[in-house]
Amino acid sequence: MNKAYKIIFFLSLVIIMWLSLVPSSSIPNIAALSFLTDKGIHFLIFLYLSLLGLFCRFKISNFFLLTTIFSFGLLIEVIHFYHPYRYFEIADIVANSLGILLASYFFQKKD
Repeated sequence: MNKAYKIIFFLSLVIIMWLSLVPSSSIPNIAALSFLTDKGIHFLIFLYLSLLGLFCRFKISNFFLLTTIFSFGLLIEVIHFYHPYRYFEIADIVANSLGILLASYFFQKKD
């Protein structure tokens, strides 16, 4: 099962990166998520990524894993600064961080 988590984790990273680079107008069914705010979507995506990454039990510290996931989100935001159809927003980084922190909290409470 651990191998399946790892495959899903890395596929999720690729999909999230791809969705972060295409114009939002070209993402099908984006209207289905209209009940969520942009920051809510960021929060949920990074909560999901962090929990999934923690359940993968990589042979690295959880702190390093979560720092890497944070850096992934930061890289996406830096790319958005230069992207013609996207915008760099500090609030997105904050929402990503809150998702990561909540995942860390849940994972610690599980043990």
